[in-house]
Amino acid sequence: MADRQDHSGMAALSICEALLLAIKDRELLPEHEIVGVLHDAAAVHETAVGNNDEKDMHQAAAVLINKIIASGYRVRQ
Repeated sequence: MADRQDHSGMAALSICEALLLAIKDRELLPEHEIVGVLHDAAAVHETAVGNNDEKDMHQAAAVLINKIIASGYRVRQ
């Protein structure tokens, strides 16, 4: 069963996705800069330290962010 943290993460991801798409649609930042933000976010998770559970969580976050980049930074299709 999903816990509160799962729901919070899903909500945060949706909000961030909407913000990035709005920034792109309104041409406030070029696409390469938005992708750069996502690469930076993935890098933070890839280099995070902690116990094994925390490292696994960070690695999973990095994988998800990289999948978002690969899909054209859209979580929803």
